[in-house]
Formats: sequence, structure tokens, C-alpha cells
Amino acid sequence: MTRAMRVRALLALAIVALSVYIAVTVPARLGLDLRGGTQIVLETRDSPTATADAKATDRTVEVLRRRIDALGVTEPVLTRSGDRRIIVELPGVQDPRAAADVLGRTAQLTFHPVLGMAQDAPPATPEQGPKPSPTPSPSGETVLADEDGTRLRLGPSKMTGADVSEAQAVIDTQNALGWYVDVEFKDKGADGWARLTGKAACSAPGDPARRVAIVLDDKVISSPQVDESIGCDTGIVGGSTRITGGFSADEARELALLINGGALPVPVETVEQRTVGPTLGAEAIRSSALAAVIGTALTGLFIIAVYRLLGGLAVLALASYGVISYAALAALGATLTLPGLAGFVLAIGMAVDANVLVFERAREEYAQRGTARKSLRSALTAGFRHALSAIADSNITTLIAAVLLFLLASGPVRGFGVTLGIGVLASMVSALVVTRALADFAVARKAVRRRPLWSGIGSTGAVRARLLRRDPDLMGRSRRWLTVSAVAVLLAVSGIFVRGLDLGVEFTGGRLVEYSTSSPVDADRARDALADAGFPRAVVQTSGEGGLTVRTDRMSNDEAARIGETVSELAGGGAEKVRDELIGPSLGAELRKGALIALAVAVGAQLLYLAVRFRWQLGAAAVVAMVHDAAILVGVFAWLGKPVDGVFLAALLTVIGYSVNDSVVVFDRVRELTGATGARGKSIARLTNTALLQTVPRTLNTGMGAVFILAALAVLGGGSLTDFALALLIGIVVGTYSSMLTAAPLAVVLQERGGRRPRSGTGRPARRPVREEEPSRA
Repeated sequence: MTRAMRVRALLALAIVALSVYIAVTVPARLGLDLRGGTQIVLETRDSPTATADAKATDRTVEVLRRRIDALGVTEPVLTRSGDRRIIVELPGVQDPRAAADVLGRTAQLTFHPVLGMAQDAPPATPEQGPKPSPTPSPSGETVLADEDGTRLRLGPSKMTGADVSEAQAVIDTQNALGWYVDVEFKDKGADGWARLTGKAACSAPGDPARRVAIVLDDKVISSPQVDESIGCDTGIVGGSTRITGGFSADEARELALLINGGALPVPVETVEQRTVGPTLGAEAIRSSALAAVIGTALTGLFIIAVYRLLGGLAVLALASYGVISYAALAALGATLTLPGLAGFVLAIGMAVDANVLVFERAREEYAQRGTARKSLRSALTAGFRHALSAIADSNITTLIAAVLLFLLASGPVRGFGVTLGIGVLASMVSALVVTRALADFAVARKAVRRRPLWSGIGSTGAVRARLLRRDPDLMGRSRRWLTVSAVAVLLAVSGIFVRGLDLGVEFTGGRLVEYSTSSPVDADRARDALADAGFPRAVVQTSGEGGLTVRTDRMSNDEAARIGETVSELAGGGAEKVRDELIGPSLGAELRKGALIALAVAVGAQLLYLAVRFRWQLGAAAVVAMVHDAAILVGVFAWLGKPVDGVFLAALLTVIGYSVNDSVVVFDRVRELTGATGARGKSIARLTNTALLQTVPRTLNTGMGAVFILAALAVLGGGSLTDFALALLIGIVVGTYSSMLTAAPLAVVLQERGGRRPRSGTGRPARRPVREEEPSRA
């Protein structure tokens, strides 16, 4: 064993050992979509007295933190995103109504003298709808309805919540007062309360002016009359008072919580809200784990069947890849979300790619060497050396997609970008360090050297041998392949105009609630029932057995509760809310814009990178093939009526990375052949055709490895994971075709038109006969 081999072996051992230690000692952080809970995204707004800048948002975060602590939520997470947005994660909270109401209340508590009754309007009744909004006058007076709907004239605020020291909910069992809130004032607040109540006490009993109005967020929550025992200008001393109003226990506790938490510096608006039930999260983990096990097992068996001993070692490297990826996620404190979990499973298939590239190059090297120079070790070393540029280029293109997801996406899709990026880096470490160390050790054994077929690289492989025998001239029909690609794009894109795109709530705004019912509910029956309940425009869809989704443009938390009651009645009382997503209209427009920007930047970034690494004609051909794949995928989803949402965006950007991946491998071989000895005088079509035939085994074997993973995810994933896997399956099939029969022919056409005309030859690749000593079995 050489010194370099020993260093690689020690490095591989150290990486795997450290990863195992981290994986065992540091638990991964699960997102709310996997462990259940509610995520609320708030956006601060400007007020007449304050600007919603970063400092105001930071102060708002602290107030919200105190409120959430009082709610008793375990392990809440509050983070500021940008200057105005606050992300609140509440694990275990399944009913977002109370949490959203508490978080969104500005809690502007003020104390006003009552000047008298307003004579311009009769008392409001429940039948007349909500109470009138406040109507201030130039003199500083405000007209508000009291607890009974009677409109009162209120003087300017004399005290605020800042004068309150503490508030607590108390029940009075002796005097039958029920629940009330006991308020303790600070020193200055006690004096102010005495002056306010003392002035009110100067009015006659029964006079509205003898009352004091306690207002929370422009709503009178209590307007008690000062007791007759209180003297004029003396007021209530002692620094405390009661806020009564016929509160329930929950209402009294919520009011005390808001007073203690303090007022928000600026108003906030809920722009996004997601709730996932614990059963859905547990099912997602179970199904994804099962898909990973089955998909990895099938992929492993396939790799072993094709590459024998080195294939088995690659499977061990795949296991180390899984440990390395998980350890990296845990060490970085990254949150593992549902799309992120799918990305983790998907990256297993991607990790196969680097191994396949190396093994196929090693097969070529071994087959091309003369009998006297045949050596498994030298062929393997050459395979790693020649495959390095293709591995680097293909993984960098995928990393570009991952970085764009992280920078331009939000929520769970952003987590997918993090997981995908970590997976790409881990796959490179697994292939170039762990697999290399294991393979070096294996091919150095005498038993393997005596039986090269055991190694897996001592034969050309069945696919390569068949191609060498038939020697097809694919590039001789370049324009025919391009015509087929153009027709396929037109047929797919026509679905967008014929069927339209079913944009998810992320891009349109609105609310989507998914229920799991004990018995199937007919969609038409559900639509009629919801129309009778006041939701005639609700979009109702069924999914699987007992799955029902309801989507509306706008839906408050109270309306969501009514819809839930209606669905529960239809299902005979057995309906459980498993998912609840609310996206504000402004955020929906922002996400739509972000998605278009992500796609545009992806195309531009890929073109720029490929133009630097290759000639511009090759880069342009790869980008056109990428757009070809993306257009077909979007069109197929339009024809199938599948939702185009954030998870689809993650799949689409992944397909873009896959598409460029395959094209890069072909063009990397074109670049190598162009600079090789003997390329002079050969046409571009001839060189491209040779490169294409040499890379077909890698393309097919890598695609098969990913297909096993995605097929398992599509069958076992369920819900959005099924659509995610379906999109990637379509993308891999289309991408495999386009890399060979769209990107390569287009590159030939562009280069020939650009002046790189063939100097000699017919465009047909030179046949490389299989030597008699070369085994040709798979």
C-alpha cells in the first residue's frame, strides 16, 4: 500500500468515525411538518407613531416571546427574517386560532374617562353585525361601543398598559362575579388611576360620566362605574383594580397574558400560517424511511449486479454517505423538513453517480490497455483521475440549484435546498474518499488481481459491448432528433393553455386545509354542504381513502373551524385536520415573483458556468436542453391536473440540475476527445457521437439508480411526496433523452454553423474494435 493510499484510508476512517459520533450524540432538528405543530409568519406594519424597521421588529420579537412563554408552548422558536418578518414555530400547537389571536393583538391597553353617550347612532345588536369602528374627533374624543353595544364618548387616554405592573386572572366564587382580571399598577400608574377614578366619582350615580373605559386594541373590554363609596377627587387608592366583563376562564387568562406581555411596538399581520398534525408528520417519516430502505436496497443490488466487488464497496460507501449527510445536518443545526427528507432520500441516488462515473472510466482504461500493461490498480487510478472533472462539473451545477433554493425560496422548500446541498457535498466525499480507499484496498488483493472479472472493472460491460458492436451513428440524424424534441415541447406546453396550471396557495394566496376522515366523503356532497355553510366558492378535492382538502381564497380561523365542523358532520364525526396552510395575498404574489426569479437566475447561472467551463455553443445547448426538460415537466403536470406549488418548484429546480448534469458529462467527454491525440481532422459530429456512445453506460446506470429511489418514494411517500417523486421521475426520463438527443445534436449544429466545420470524414465515429483479450460480459 502506497503512502497516498494510507493517507486516504486514514482520512476516510476519520470522516466516518467523526460522522458516526455526531450522528449518535447530536439529534437532528425536525421541522414542524415532521413533528407536528404550527408555524406563523408575521410581518410588522408601520403605525402613525412608529416605523416598522429592524429595531422595531426586534422589540416585537421580545414581546411575542413573553406572550408565547405565558402560553406554555414547549420549545418555541422565534426568529426575525429580514427587517419586517418574524417566523414563529409552535411545536404541538394544532389549533392556531388562539395562538394567532394572541400573537397578532397589538395589546394597546389604554384607560379613558367616559364623557357621555353618543347620540348619533342606536346601540349595536348582534343581528346588526360587528360593533362600529372607533370614530375620533378633532378634540381628541373617541366614540366606541361598550360591552353591551352602547356607543360612548371617550376622552383622551389618561393611562396606558405601561403603567400596569402585573395582571392575573382570578375567579370570585364568593360574590358570584365569575372570572375577572386583577390589575396592579406601578407607582405613577397608581396615582394616575386615583386621579382618573376620582374625577369620574364627581358625577352622579348612574351618569355615564361616572364610568371609566378600559380599552384594548380599540375595543372596550370593560367600562365599570366607580363605586358610590368613592369620594369626588379622591379616587381609588391602593394601586389596583379589577377588570370585569363576564369573561370565561380562557378569556380572562388571555387578557392577563396580553397585559403582562406588553404592547407591540408596531402592528403585525399574519402573512403565512402552516399547521401539520402529528400523525401526518409521523407518517411522512415512516413512509420516507421505508422508501429510503427499499430504494437503497434496490439501488445497491443493481450496482452490485453491474459492478460486482466494487459495486458492493460502493454500497458500503453509500451507507457512509448517509451517515455523513445526517451528521452534517445535525452538526449545522439544520432543520429537517418534509421536502428536505425527500431531498435526503433523493441524494442517495445522486451519490451513485460519482461512483458510476469512476467505474465506467476505469472499465475504459482497463479495456484500452495492452495485455502487458493491464492492471486493475492503474486502471482504477486513471478512472478516478479522468472522472474528476465530470464529477466536479456535474455536482457544481446541482449545487447551483441548491444555493438558489436556499436564497430565493422560503419555508420547507428552503430546507430542501439545504439538504440537497449537503447531500451533494457528502456524495463527493463518499465517492472520492471513502469509495477510493475501499477500492484501492480491494484491487490490491492477489485474489482479485488473478480474477479481474470479480472486480467489476475487468470487463467492458454489456451496454458498452453492445454499442461497440453496433456502432450507431446518432449524430448523423441531429435535425431529426431536434424536431422530435420540439414537437414534444409543443405537445406538453399546449397543456398549459388547454388545461391551465393549478397553482398552489403558495403562489396565489388563500388557505388550504386537509382532513383525514374515518369514512370517504364525496367531493360533490362536501361542496354542497360547504356552500350551505357559507362557502360557495370553496374548492374541494379528495385524495386517497379518507383524504379531503378544502381551499378558499380567504378563510379566517373562525371560518376554518366552521369548515372543520361541516366536514366532521359529513364524515360522521371522524375528521382530523392533518394540514392547514394560509398564505396572504401579498406573500403569494411575492412567492410567484420569487419562483420566476429563481428559474431565470438558474438558467442564467447555468449558462454562465457552462460558458466558462466549455465553449459557448456547448453551454447554450445544455441550457436549451434544460429549458426543454423544464417545459415538458410543467406541461405534463398541467395535463395531469397536478398542483404547481412550492414542492413542485423544488422538484423543477432539481430536474434543472439533473438535466445539466447529464449534458455536462457528455460535453466533458467531447472536450477531452477534442484535445486528445488523433482528434485532428475529425468532425464535430464524429467527436460528439463518440463521446455520446462512451457515456451512455454511465447515463443509463445513474438514471436507473435514481429511478429505484424515486419509484419507492412515489409508491410509498404519499401526499405531496408522491407528486414530488413523480415530477423527478418525469424529469429523469426526459433529461436522459435530452442530454443525448437534444443537447448533443444542438451542440453539433451550433458548432458547425459557428465555423467549426469538419475537415475530413463523414461524421461517423471511428469504430474501436473489442480486443480478443477484453472480456465483454456485464
